[in-house]
Amino acid sequence: GGGVERTLAAAGRRSGRPPPGRRCTLVAGNGAVSGAPTWVLLRGLARESGHWGEFPQRLRQQLGPGHRVLAPDLPGNGRAWAARSPSSVAAMVQACRRELAYVLAEGPVRLVALSLGGMVAIEWARTAPAELAGCALDNTSLRGISPPWDRRRPAHWPTVLRLLRPGAPPQARERAVLPVTSADPSRHPAPVANWVALADAHPVAPANVMRQFWAAARFRAPQQPPPVPMLVLYAAGDRLVSPRCSRELARRWHLPLREHPWAGHDLPLDDPDWLAIQLVAWAGGAAA
Repeated sequence: GGGVERTLAAAGRRSGRPPPGRRCTLVAGNGAVSGAPTWVLLRGLARESGHWGEFPQRLRQQLGPGHRVLAPDLPGNGRAWAARSPSSVAAMVQACRRELAYVLAEGPVRLVALSLGGMVAIEWARTAPAELAGCALDNTSLRGISPPWDRRRPAHWPTVLRLLRPGAPPQARERAVLPVTSADPSRHPAPVANWVALADAHPVAPANVMRQFWAAARFRAPQQPPPVPMLVLYAAGDRLVSPRCSRELARRWHLPLREHPWAGHDLPLDDPDWLAIQLVAWAGGAAA
């Protein structure tokens, strides 16, 4: 079965509503091949399923027919914008597990997680490893492994936090965010308008942004890597989080590491095809 629902970030609109009680966007594929894990995409601070842009479709193309890709929204973001964001990563994990209970009942899923989403993925792998077939961690940083000045590069975080203040116009905010999160903004003429549409449809409360920031700042890496296959990916052009964070995580936990030579913090935006190819190759090896 097919039927691809384009994300709001790519199309400027949603094609339908989620099933009752669910805020999980089906971004690619309707059914899954028997025995093939569903892929679940987790975004970062104050971002939502729509911010994946074209990446879910590129991943679906690399996976081939019969694979399902889902993008849940953390409480406070996206379709869950009216909810209160948890102030701990552990509570975010519980929210995701509740949201995806109907999928987890079918078997383990694979996580693709960016930034704060990576912390959610790691805590999920630590507390419920049987639910996961693997975790791919993209431009993630962890307290206890990397110092604060690498986790939040001082030159850009004050700008980001200032733009998240109450009353900041979405147009100005998103125009300023693009050159911080993309290594080559000129390649992406459309995202700003799409992101503004997302902000208008799903306004993230400043208090929720601060709760998410607080959760990320407090989260500490477990002493030992969770018993789940993992892949670490990072972009050499990341201006928000130092590439040293991913390299050190991979070194300490003895994980496979993939470097993109020029992309920025939003790797799925800058080079979605490269990311999809890396993920499918890794999943094939992890399943072997």
